[in-house]
Amino acid sequence: MRDILFIYLFIYLFIYSVRKMVLHSFFTHLRTVEMGDKKKKATMFIRLVSAAGTGFFYVKRKPTKITEKLEFRKYDPRVNRHVLFTEAKMK
Repeated sequence: MRDILFIYLFIYLFIYSVRKMVLHSFFTHLRTVEMGDKKKKATMFIRLVSAAGTGFFYVKRKPTKITEKLEFRKYDPRVNRHVLFTEAKMK
């Protein structure tokens, strides 16, 4: 009788551990499939550099879908007037 209980206990523990491993691998696979590649950011930061050559700049967000270079007429405090600011890459 005691031997039969040990056999049942062994079979139960074996089935439980196998089931746990299978479920763990299944859910790990689901998690990796679900996550996939990271989304590309919708906006990026750009630097607007003064055309007056003072080195003054603004930082602005730009949608990644816009491919043209941005130009704005903004205030440059180093020359005390509005000048053209053109897009440059962030360093």
